[in-house]
Amino acid sequence: MAKTTQYSAVNLIAEAGVDPKKWNILPAPEVVERTIQEIEKRGIKVIVAENGAEALSVIKKIIPPGAEVMNGSSTTLIEIGYEEFIATGQSGWNPVHKKITAENDAGKRAELRRKSVAADYFISGANAVAGTGEIVGCDAGGSRVGAWPFAAGHLILVVGTNKIVPTLHDALDRIHNYAYQLENARATKAYGTSSVIGKCVILAHEKSEGRVTLILVKEALGY
Repeated sequence: MAKTTQYSAVNLIAEAGVDPKKWNILPAPEVVERTIQEIEKRGIKVIVAENGAEALSVIKKIIPPGAEVMNGSSTTLIEIGYEEFIATGQSGWNPVHKKITAENDAGKRAELRRKSVAADYFISGANAVAGTGEIVGCDAGGSRVGAWPFAAGHLILVVGTNKIVPTLHDALDRIHNYAYQLENARATKAYGTSSVIGKCVILAHEKSEGRVTLILVKEALGY
């Protein structure tokens, strides 16, 4: 089981006024298998994990020692234990986020954040996966999805199967009517300000073989 936090979907659903029975269900195995086939046709490698703990184990195996690593803000990564693991300092990687938080000069910190999307390995969640193979991610400022199209050397996406929907149109609907509403509720609680759908990326095809890996987890994770 993934770790549940105060900002997990289950604790924000009522406040956000969303419908989990429509947007947060685990699809049938045959739907997952068809979706994997469609994703892999688009040049994206898919690894299936039974749960969050296994997903974290997969990440540890993919990233080599000493690699430069950055991650986007993600409830999913928190729930699988990734952020807790990084915080221990025992990964053996070179975490870019640590350099950002250690920089006191605001201008230099902003520059480090801008460059962080080009890390050797960038780890992120996603907001929706279409059964037709597209993967969609949105954020307010672009600090997460900026890595997706080209910047990151390797992109690792960790996504629960609860985010699979039939089509790209459904994926965009899920983002507007479910994921954003939950993120807005989270931001209001965490920062005292509302969120916005500022930047969106549709990952529809990857030309660079081996650059993008999707870890598809058989659990309800994130928004």
